[in-house]
Amino acid sequence: MAAVTTLQSREIPPEMPILQPPPPRAVMETTYTGNTGNDMGISTMGFRASKYAPNEWHESNYGKYYHSFVDRDSAERIRHESKRCANETEATTNKTQSEVTKKLGERIQDINFWKFELEREIRDVIAETDVLLDQKKRLENATRATEIPLHIATDNLNCRQRRTGVDLVQDSVELGLLKEVEMINNVQDLLRKTTDQAERQIKLNREAKQNLEMDWSDKKDSLEIDTCSGALRNGHTNKQFYSGAAKFEEIQSTPESWAQYTHDNIVKAEHERMASIQLRQLIDNILEDTSRDMREQCDTVDLNFQKRIEEMEDAKTKMEENLQKVCDEIAQMEKNIDMLKKAIRDKENPMKVSQTRLDNRTYRPGVELCRDPVQYKLVGEVNEISQSIDALAERLNNSENSRKDLQDNRMALEKEIATKKNSIFIDRDKCVTVRTRYPTTLKLQGYQ
Repeated sequence: MAAVTTLQSREIPPEMPILQPPPPRAVMETTYTGNTGNDMGISTMGFRASKYAPNEWHESNYGKYYHSFVDRDSAERIRHESKRCANETEATTNKTQSEVTKKLGERIQDINFWKFELEREIRDVIAETDVLLDQKKRLENATRATEIPLHIATDNLNCRQRRTGVDLVQDSVELGLLKEVEMINNVQDLLRKTTDQAERQIKLNREAKQNLEMDWSDKKDSLEIDTCSGALRNGHTNKQFYSGAAKFEEIQSTPESWAQYTHDNIVKAEHERMASIQLRQLIDNILEDTSRDMREQCDTVDLNFQKRIEEMEDAKTKMEENLQKVCDEIAQMEKNIDMLKKAIRDKENPMKVSQTRLDNRTYRPGVELCRDPVQYKLVGEVNEISQSIDALAERLNNSENSRKDLQDNRMALEKEIATKKNSIFIDRDKCVTVRTRYPTTLKLQGYQ
């Protein structure tokens, strides 16, 4: 009966008849009379006679065959659909993965492009900064080179004050000396201002280079990550599930802002580099003009007058005062260096604590290895301490360099004071020969 009901619920071809259950059989019951012999057939009338007919047996078998056919057909259809679904999903997954890999390749090309641009600009900025440093050194050499002409000119003016009688006149030589002193003072002011401008430009160049290097470092890390991601394949073992990875971070740049950021850094660096080139050209013109003017004025004055010894005494006194100030500054710088060294040592324990915390947190199991706010804060703390140490180390290095410069300056001043003492003795009798020490044009241009 169940088989028949199932067949009725399925779609049966119209030529196939619907099986009906056989009608119930009547139960024939008789009473045993106890007769034997000819009464043998009568004795079986008490057994149940409810049995199926042969045609019903064939119809039941046919129903089973048909039910099996329907189930097999449905299973075959499901198998085909499953295989088709598996093939489609595999093709879709492979296509999507191929597209993602292609996008990663394009991204790597973009990163490489900007990375190369940054490298080029960094090289250009470094080269330009080095050249500007040379120009700055020329300015410093030229500034120092103007000291001797100033001493010579002022000494000559003081010496001419010793003239007596009618010879104490304001002649062309004295007017030339006054003009020379004024010119040298103006040149020194101009050179110092230009030196300060060069120092500011060098600082701007280095800041631009630092921004480029930081951007380049980020590009390098990003390139390594994307290269590793682009090379990752299904058969590799260095892959695993990361729950929650398929999301967008709250603070992320767009491709446009990402490219614009690097573009702005490069443009800023190019702007500073162009400003540096213009400044170098200006320095060349200034050094050439000032050296030529000073040399021409020196040649005019050298025809008639001698150095004045009193000015050398005044210069010697000023140098001794500067030497005392330099010695005092050296003592203060020593204290400053000791303070910076102690400050750097004080950063060691906080750095150890932060790095130990970070190291301990790397042993968190599974998904617990979370890039949580604590992780960001610890990493920021390490970077902050590192930056503090770098800043202190830079200050320490600058202080030590300054101390060395001061010591060199002290030695130079001591040497110059001794030279001036000797020059005072010589110039009392031979003022004219002193002017032979006037710097050459190349030295006035800072080449020596």
